[in-house]
Amino acid sequence: MTTLDALSHIALVVRNPSRTAAFFEELFAAKTVRRRDDDGHDEAYIRLGGVWFVLVAADVERPLVGDHVAFRASTEQLQSFAGKLRRMGHAYQMARSDTALYFTDFDNHVFEIDSVDLNLELPVKV
Repeated sequence: MTTLDALSHIALVVRNPSRTAAFFEELFAAKTVRRRDDDGHDEAYIRLGGVWFVLVAADVERPLVGDHVAFRASTEQLQSFAGKLRRMGHAYQMARSDTALYFTDFDNHVFEIDSVDLNLELPVKV
C-alpha cells in the first residue's frame, strides 16, 4: 500500500496574486516569493502553516461554497487573528463557541483558524 507524504503545495486561482499575497503577508506575517513560470504564468508563493500556497493569476469568478482550508492555532492566536482582521476592515465570522474563525480572501476561498486539535477530538488513531 502506498502512503502519501506531507502536502507539497496548494494552488489557488486568484484574480490578483499581488493583492492576495499582501493580504496574507499582513494577516500572517508571511513572506511571498514571486516568479513567472516557463509558460509565462504570474505566480506568487507564500508559506502558510508549513505548506506552500501558489497564487496563480486568472480571471475567474468563484462562488462562495463551504470548501475551505483550516489552520490550527491556539485560542490566543485565534483572537489575535480576529483582531488583525477587524483592524484590516476584513469580514470574518466566529463559530463553534468561538473556537473557530472563518474568513475569505478576495476570490471567495474560505479559510478557517481552528483552536480545536482534531488529533485529540477524533477517536481514530493514525
